[in-house]
Amino acid sequence: MKNPFLLNEQASVQRPKNLFRKLKLLLLLVVFVALSSCRPSEDTILLSGEWSLHLDPSGNPHNTAPLTLDYDLRVNLPGTLDDAGIGNPNEVEVKLEREVMLHLHRKVNYTGPAYYTRDVEIPQHWEGQHIQLQLERVIWESIVWVNGKKVGNRYSLSTPHLYDLTTYLTPGRNTITICIDNTKKFDLNPHDLAHAYTDHTQIIWNGILGDISLKASNKAHITSLDIYPDYKGKSVSGQVTLSGVAEAPKKLLVQVMDDNNRTEGTTTVALNGNNTRFRVALHDDIHPWNEFTPVLYHVVVSLLDKDDRVLDTQEDTFGFRDLQAKDGRFILNDEQIYLRGTLECCIFPLTGHPPTDTGSWKEMYRAAKDFGLNHLRFHSWCPPRAAFVAADRMGMYLQVELPNWSLNFGEDMASVDFLYQEADNILEAYGNHPSFVLMSLGNELQGDFGLLTGLINKMKNKDQRRLYTTTSFTFQRGHGLFPEKVDDFFITQYTEKGWVRGQGVFDEVPPHFNADYTHAMDHIPVPLITHEIGQYSVFPDMGEIDKYTGVLQPLNFKAVRNDLEQKGLLGLAEKYTAATGKFATLLYKEEIERALKTDGVDGFQLLDLHDFSGQGTALVGVLNAFWEPKGFVSGEEWRTFCSEVVPLLWFEKAVYTKREAFTAEIGVANYWRDFADTDLRWRILDGDGMPLKENTDRIERIPSGQTTRLGHLSLDLSVLPGPAKYTVEVDLPGTGYKNQWNFWLYEDDPDMPETDALVTGSLSDALSALEQGRSVLLSPPSEMIHGIEGKFVPVFWSPVHFPNQPGTMGLLIDPEHAALQHFPTDFHSDWQWWDLCKNSKTLVLDDLDVDPIVTVIDNFFRNQKMGNVFETQAGSGKLLFSAIDLLTDIENRPAARQLKYSLIKYMDGPEFDPVNHIATDDIKALFIRQTADGHE
Repeated sequence: MKNPFLLNEQASVQRPKNLFRKLKLLLLLVVFVALSSCRPSEDTILLSGEWSLHLDPSGNPHNTAPLTLDYDLRVNLPGTLDDAGIGNPNEVEVKLEREVMLHLHRKVNYTGPAYYTRDVEIPQHWEGQHIQLQLERVIWESIVWVNGKKVGNRYSLSTPHLYDLTTYLTPGRNTITICIDNTKKFDLNPHDLAHAYTDHTQIIWNGILGDISLKASNKAHITSLDIYPDYKGKSVSGQVTLSGVAEAPKKLLVQVMDDNNRTEGTTTVALNGNNTRFRVALHDDIHPWNEFTPVLYHVVVSLLDKDDRVLDTQEDTFGFRDLQAKDGRFILNDEQIYLRGTLECCIFPLTGHPPTDTGSWKEMYRAAKDFGLNHLRFHSWCPPRAAFVAADRMGMYLQVELPNWSLNFGEDMASVDFLYQEADNILEAYGNHPSFVLMSLGNELQGDFGLLTGLINKMKNKDQRRLYTTTSFTFQRGHGLFPEKVDDFFITQYTEKGWVRGQGVFDEVPPHFNADYTHAMDHIPVPLITHEIGQYSVFPDMGEIDKYTGVLQPLNFKAVRNDLEQKGLLGLAEKYTAATGKFATLLYKEEIERALKTDGVDGFQLLDLHDFSGQGTALVGVLNAFWEPKGFVSGEEWRTFCSEVVPLLWFEKAVYTKREAFTAEIGVANYWRDFADTDLRWRILDGDGMPLKENTDRIERIPSGQTTRLGHLSLDLSVLPGPAKYTVEVDLPGTGYKNQWNFWLYEDDPDMPETDALVTGSLSDALSALEQGRSVLLSPPSEMIHGIEGKFVPVFWSPVHFPNQPGTMGLLIDPEHAALQHFPTDFHSDWQWWDLCKNSKTLVLDDLDVDPIVTVIDNFFRNQKMGNVFETQAGSGKLLFSAIDLLTDIENRPAARQLKYSLIKYMDGPEFDPVNHIATDDIKALFIRQTADGHE
């Protein structure tokens, strides 16, 4: 990557080559240490603590005389009015209604100008010093007065609000007043969904977060330090911006140290106006920064006067991180990387705002790493500095975005101007952090792409230390199918050639595990990241309700709980969560593996690893909103298919018969290091996890930075007992890297047992047989039945946000039920149910006194009792009703044949003895219309 601050050789200190140079360098360092002790230390006054408060929700803060206001409230800063319980009380009732289910609800709510004031004592020795006020994080505007005199105002949702108070403060007592106005200032998104300004994830709080302080420094001082490490050149360049420089300052002393404060290089540079560049050559043993070795270094720059006295010092951290988009790949320090990411949408359910301490961010990153991730995308917002500091330390790759979800970018030029300035602020505030690797102008943007292109070019000209893209996908016609010319990388869910994520595939095409997305993206010239994959909804965990001990109330969860209780279904809620969670995990696994199998996909971004509390209660995570596992999948299990090294298997389908062979190709996605002379093993496990067959091959090399196919597996299925579920396991013995896949084996054409029961699709025939006291298996064509369209995949995102979808969430099955004795199954949906679900109708059973053998879990915004297989007494006989079509094209549907066989065997046994009874009219009501023979 081009370094805009690379200096000529005369401005740098070269690597010592002889003893004289080493001694000279040592002497310079001793002088630096001695001089540093003479420098007047930068004074800081922390303004945390109690402030007086005045609220004026309808006022105009720019016309206010702050000293005349009545400050009748007290509040602690840093903090928010929500933290203090100040605002309008929530009046939303707990009901299963859209307003309640849209998001979590604030206990109190205040929008408008809020005036915070306090006195501060300025020490005498600050006279003549430069004084800066910092407000680390604010929504949206701040206005500052000192002793009643207006200083100015700032707008930013992403970076600190900084004020120069040098000419306003005097030694002694001073009054500082800060107005925070959290009303909407610019139109950045529809319905306030962008996560920098929303009540759907974080809240539109009023207050000040993080560092609130006054800092004094010499009038001649350093205002900014930009660091440009050169990994290949083993050097560090940079630019120092100065202010207040007159005759006194003469030069800069620059020192580069490792994380243990050992000096790696130093130089002195003569000043060149207010912007001075430097370059320092380092020792040979520098270490690169990446997810595996997040090694950090420091630059300390001191401003010296003509007598070599230190006037000001600034320090910042960096890593040797050279990221390029080369030949359509992400290349980090000459190694190809793969981004395994999730979104972070400013979801903080206890506070409603992001933390500003590194400890909280480290906990989040640990949770993400425990599930194999190395990347977070901050959807339509930019986190505070602590998020970058923690990511630097832990080796997380971050994508930052402007607070922008505009569908008409360019129509309001004031908003455009704000975003242009916000982009500049973000690069200035966080540009040195090695974790800050990607930047997008916003989420799914639409509007004037010329203006977006202009902003990308402006950012590239300012800072080339990361890669940029115009938008994280777009639905705008004429865009979104191919990268823009200025894009360094491309985020999309499809191209003009097809989908690159599973939502457009998994419910439409029978399960197959030898597919990837190469055909859809082999023409894309830049690195491609798949956009917001997953979004498989999981049923709410009622046990989560008690965790909400902060400023937000889970009225949505409570509404679901109350509804379940009223309908007598609350006892099933825990099973619903487990079954839908296992099912979602299965789908996420195939999503991720398809991306890993695709040559040319360079990363994925999940939506989401953890729950999204807004936009209709989108519980799409395998972790809850607190980044805690929900109990149905562990990090260890998840990492089998989401890690730096993932064994992979390409095979044709999920369901086989005994006349077939199971054949597969074996490979490994490896984004860690080369493996040389390594064992690769596959095993076939039975339903109890016992190995039946295995094979180990010695692999000469598994190269890093790619997915490699390494061998084949072939198994004659006629020798295995069936029906049964089998598992294929592939691992690299001794490394801990392994992965598993299930397949199901059925008889070729099981002879249906001779039975006295009637097996029919005809309602009239069934009713007649029931009146005669016979047993009946009634399996009518799906189009004859009242019900909901049979679907395999669960609710997409949220049934509240997207109500016009069939909206079920998978199956809850009793695998020990005698009716399924000959149809091996787990308690949740799995791939062998795909054909059965697609050839079915989901019956609404609210008014029937039956307990389904196969329950269909309804979405949590409706909570109907549903199923597609149930048993009951009816008339004088016994009925087993299957809304799964078990009669049509049965010769080509092995799962349907096997289920039919299992149900008939059950009906002929003594255990078929339904305890419930329904009227024949209730059976008729399940049908749309009938002719004399029960068919349309």
